[in-house]
Amino acid sequence: MIKVKGCKKAEGTVTPDSDKSISHRAVMLSALAQGKSKVSNLLLSKDIYATIDCLRNLGTQFELVDNTLAISPATPFSQPKKALYVGNSGTTARLLTGILAGQDCNATLLGDKSLNQRPMGRIIEPLRLMGADIKARKGGYCPLQIAGSKLKGISYRQEVASAQQKSAILLAGLHAQGTTTVIEKEPSRNHTEIMLKEMGARISTSGKAINIEAGALKAKNWRIPGDISTAAFYLALAAICEGAQVTVKNVGLNPTRTGIIEVLQEMGASLRVAYTQSCGEPYGDITIRDGALAGIEIGGSLIPRLIDELPIISVCAAFAQGKTIIRDAKELKVKESNRIKCMAEQLRKGGICAYELEDGLVIEGGKGKGGKFYSYGDHRIAMSMIIFALCAKGESIIEGEECIDISAPNFTRSLNTLVPSGTLSFSN
Repeated sequence: MIKVKGCKKAEGTVTPDSDKSISHRAVMLSALAQGKSKVSNLLLSKDIYATIDCLRNLGTQFELVDNTLAISPATPFSQPKKALYVGNSGTTARLLTGILAGQDCNATLLGDKSLNQRPMGRIIEPLRLMGADIKARKGGYCPLQIAGSKLKGISYRQEVASAQQKSAILLAGLHAQGTTTVIEKEPSRNHTEIMLKEMGARISTSGKAINIEAGALKAKNWRIPGDISTAAFYLALAAICEGAQVTVKNVGLNPTRTGIIEVLQEMGASLRVAYTQSCGEPYGDITIRDGALAGIEIGGSLIPRLIDELPIISVCAAFAQGKTIIRDAKELKVKESNRIKCMAEQLRKGGICAYELEDGLVIEGGKGKGGKFYSYGDHRIAMSMIIFALCAKGESIIEGEECIDISAPNFTRSLNTLVPSGTLSFSN
C-alpha cells in the first residue's frame, strides 16, 4: 500500500526504467542468433525475467552482471523439461509462441491467472495458417501447447493494430518456407522489424506491408533506451503541476511510440525534445513545463502509438479544462485489466466525472480529490493513480502497487526525486 499526499509540485531530472518492449525483443532475438550477444541497460523487471526463464528452459545460457546480460544461444533449442511459465507477460507469451511454432521441440506456455484470461486467438489463427500445431484452452486462452512444425509463408492482413501479433508472425517467418507478409491495419510499434534488420534478417517494408524470408540472425550487442511508456507518468505529473519543470533523460523516441508527446502538446503542455540515436532507433531527452491543459479528442490512427499511455492520459484529462473523448481503443479491454472500465471507476472515486464508451472514455476535467484507489493488479493503473493522487487535493491510498514491478521496478524511487520529501510513504 502507498500513501500519497497531494503536492502539486514537481521538478528535477529523472531517467526512466529501460524500455520493456525492446528488452523483451533483445533477449529473444539474441537467443535465436548465431554467436554470443550482450544486452546492456536491460530492464530487470518481472516480465523480462519471465522471458529469460523461458529461454533458459529451452537451453539458452545467460550471465547477468549488473544490468548487462550475456546471451549464449542453444542451437537448436532443447526440449523443455517443464511448462514454460510466462507469468503476466503477454509479450513473452505471444512472441515466444511465434518463435516456437517453427522449432524442433514441443512446449507448453502457461501464464498467471490474469494472463490466462487474455486472448491468444489473434496469434493462433495466423500461425495455424502457416502450419503451426498449437492447442489452446477453449476460447483461445493459455495454456498453449506448441508442437514444432514445418511452416510456410503466408500473406496476412491484420484486423487489429497489434505489434505482438505482427511480431509473432514475423518471428515464425524466420523459420518458414517462402515469404511471410504482414499487412498492417495501422502502423504499430516496429521494434521487431528494426532489430531483425540490424541482425541481418531478410526483411523489407513497403507501405503497410512487411515481408520476411527465412534466414539466420547475426549476434549483436544492444543498449536499451529508457521506456517512453514509463516516462509518460513523469511527463504527465509535470504537465499537470503548476510551475513544474521536469527533464526525462535517455527516452526511446521511436515514432511509433511518441503519440503521448503529441497528445500532451495538443492539450497545452510546453514540451521540448532533444534527439540522439541508439540501437537503430532514436532516443533523447524530453523537458516539459506545466501548461493550462485543455480537453481534446483522441482516436483513429493515433491510438496504436499510445495504447499503453491511455491510462495516464486519462489522468491528464481529469485535470484539464473541458471534456476529453477517447475513442477507437477497444484494445484497452484486453490488457492486464479492462483499462476502460477500471480507469473510469478510479477517476470517479477521485471526484472526476468519467464514463465508459464501447471503445473508449469520456472524461470531464475538474478538481481531483484524494481517496482510496486500487490497481486491479495492473501496473499502468497503479502508476496512473499514484500520479492522480499527487495532483489531487488531500491524501490518498493506492492498494496493489506491487504489480508496478512488472514494468518499472524503479518507478517510485525515481518519482520520489521529483516531489517533496514525505509525499510518498509505504506500508505493508
